[in-house]
Amino acid sequence: MTEADFATVAWLGETIWHAHYSKIISVEQISYMLAGRYTPHELRNYLNSDDRWLDLLSLRGRQVGYCSYARTATPGEMKLEQLYLLQELQGRGLGGLMLRHVEARTRSRGLNVLILQVNKRNVDAIAVYRKAGFTVREEAVFDIGNGFVMDDYVMEKML
Repeated sequence: MTEADFATVAWLGETIWHAHYSKIISVEQISYMLAGRYTPHELRNYLNSDDRWLDLLSLRGRQVGYCSYARTATPGEMKLEQLYLLQELQGRGLGGLMLRHVEARTRSRGLNVLILQVNKRNVDAIAVYRKAGFTVREEAVFDIGNGFVMDDYVMEKML
């Protein structure tokens, strides 16, 4: 990703989040979360970083998804922060391709645990992660401000 991709990442995020999360959380919470995540200031944190990355997925010259991941404070551990794909392309193995990419990048950095957070009501994503070898490590509720919380599972996979 480069600064030239910021608008595309923001558009992908908004499109994917509204299509997917409106069945799980309120539109107000979606808007609040999007406003804090896809600003140029936040996206710049991924540029030239040695502890966090955001990679775009292109299909036939069209950017159709992205994944971000970052080292955690726990030795040996990487966190999959985001893995999003346009709805019309889901079910074709592209999400799995991105997940395997993050797993490979995690291993290449000498790390052996990949974690992620997923909303407890996001049953489709939970099923995908379980099929990929993730297990629930804990349940957690995170206060994200403005009266909103994320009610998540923290899942992990040993690599």
